[in-house]
Formats: sequence, C-alpha cells, structure tokens
Amino acid sequence: MRSDRNCQPPHDYRLDNPEALTAVVMVPPPLDSGSCCVRVERAPAAASLYTIVLAVKNTRTSAIRSYYRTVLQAWGGQDWWPARSRFEVIVGAYLTQNTAWANVERTLTNLRRAGVLSVEGIRRVPLRRLQRLVRPSGYFRQKARRLKVFVAHLDRRYGGSLRRMFARPTEELRQDLLALHGVGPETADSILLYAGGHPVFVVDAYTQRVLHRHGILPGKTSYEEVRALVEEALRQEPPPRVARDCQAGRHKFVVAGAPSAARAYNEYHALFVQLGKRHCLKAEARCSGCPLERFLPHG
Repeated sequence: MRSDRNCQPPHDYRLDNPEALTAVVMVPPPLDSGSCCVRVERAPAAASLYTIVLAVKNTRTSAIRSYYRTVLQAWGGQDWWPARSRFEVIVGAYLTQNTAWANVERTLTNLRRAGVLSVEGIRRVPLRRLQRLVRPSGYFRQKARRLKVFVAHLDRRYGGSLRRMFARPTEELRQDLLALHGVGPETADSILLYAGGHPVFVVDAYTQRVLHRHGILPGKTSYEEVRALVEEALRQEPPPRVARDCQAGRHKFVVAGAPSAARAYNEYHALFVQLGKRHCLKAEARCSGCPLERFLPHG
C-alpha cells in the first residue's frame, strides 16, 4: 500500500513562475508508461511560454481522458444520481451539503412518506414541519429554509415550472442558481447536470484529491479551473458504452436527450466519487488494486 507521500507528483509544474518555465518544456509521457506526470527537459533558448503552457495543458487533458476510460472499463456505469424525478435530484443536491449520502436518503424517505417530495409539497408544507422532516441530513433549519427559497424563486421567475427553468442557456441558469441563498458552485452544477442535463462538470473533494495526487493539479487550484480542465478533456468523449442494471430498489434519474458531454461528465463525477471512497481516502491513499494505480508516478 502506498502512502500519501509516495503518491505526490515528482515535479511541480505550476504556471506561477514564468521566468523559470521559460527554461523547460513539458513533454507528455506515454499514457501506458505507468506515469501521468510530465517530464521536464531543457528547452531551446527560443522556446516560448505559449509552447510550454500548451504542452502542460495537453498532458493534463490526455491524462484525464485516460483515467476516465480506465475506471469506466473497470467499474462500469454508476447508478448516479439516484432519484425518481428531477425535483428529487434538486432536493438531494441541497440536502447532501456537509453530510453523508446515507443521511440524505433517510431524509428523502421522510419527505416521500409525508407526501411533500414535490414542488407543490415543499410550497405548502409549514417551515417547522419541513425542518423536522429534513433533520436527518443535518443543518436542518438552514436546509429547510433553502428549499423554501428555491421553490419561491421557481414560482416567481419560472411560474413554478422546472421545464421552463432548465430551458434557459446553461451559463445564464448557472448564474441564476448561484445567486440563491445557500447555493455554491457544486450545488448549482449538480442541479444543472443531474436534474437538467446541462453539460457542466461537478467538481468535488474526491476529484480534486485524485487529480492532485496523480500530479494533474498543483496544490491550490480553484473550482472553476478544475471544472474547465475536465470539461475540455471530456467534451468530445462519446457516451458511456459500459452499463449495468441499477442496484435493487434504486432509481437512477436520467435526463432524456441530454448531450453526450453531459453523460460523460455524469459518469466521470460518479466514478471519481467511488475512487475517493474506495481508494483515494482523505487520510491515506490505498493505491493497491485501484484502477489508476498504474498511472502513479514511480519513485
């Protein structure tokens, strides 16, 4: 088993020191070599910073595509997002903030049994009762109020219609969601991708952890930088071909007619969540048996 220390990239190729970078070039290694990190070589005196940046960018996007295909081949398609309707996806995106999914499932069961797991249900249920129903997910007062705020916004701006809301252009709707209380980039993008079928990648701690340990990301990379990197890498990726039946009793919500890029982002995000839970844990990296073990830098 490798420790976190052994999983760190051997080179720091951040682009925050242009003067140093003008002395090196980044050369993508063969993707079957067992390493996803770039090699650093002496560059000709006339090497341009543009060439260096382009080489780093191409290396990262190629590695991301290889990771996606490798894990998809190993584990197949995932049952994500588990929901029976697009509104249930939205509710789940709110509830999963700062809690485990098992707590979200208990809360969704409460809402379903109470008959309020719908736009109309959240609209009419008294706030205090809603707080009791969502208590298993934690931060129940904030989450209950945020669900009320979302439905009020949906009524005011879209006449209560999710179809009308999701018909808006992706970036416009994203900004609209981000303006709501309690909605950050991860929640907004989860709603866009999984409930609306918009081609937006969802960045979470699992994705950042895996890509950092494999040398794709420097120590500090913003949410938007990671999102743009993954979206560019997978934008032309064909729809996943490996599929399996959903787990017994689980309903996977699928947006009919979603573009192929959205389907690729869906699977990549879901697969990397599993990587983070099974192998790339926060406290340690359990690399033995991981589908991506062969991509780790040696030494």
